Amino acid sequence: MTADDIRAVLLALEGVEEGAHMGHPDFRLGGRVFAGLLADEQVASVNLTPDAQAALVAEASDTFAPAAGAWGRQGWTRITLAGAPVAAVRGALVLAWELARQRPPARAAATRRQPRPSAGRRRLRG
Repeated sequence: MTADDIRAVLLALEGVEEGAHMGHPDFRLGGRVFAGLLADEQVASVNLTPDAQAALVAEASDTFAPAAGAWGRQGWTRITLAGAPVAAVRGALVLAWELARQRPPARAAATRRQPRPSAGRRRLRG
């Protein structure tokens, strides 16, 4: 599989938009990132449940691996694209999308809590 194959599968799913996050392409549903491509576009990542991640790793450990650290323990899964079994990768992408559909949309930037203007500044009494 290639990065273009990943894009084609994800962008064909309802509501998915491509964006960018930390210097690499990502895919969002309702404003939340659920999949991405690393900067070299040789590895993709998807947000799965830890159980789904474990099943994929057991099935095809040459293709699927937990992301490093806490991200991996939370279900973020790396997909090595070269030589990846197409059906398994498509299944992982669709599963990540289905899981993302169950989450509430991200809050819009305008509705996020804004810092108070005086935050971080000290007032001098005098």
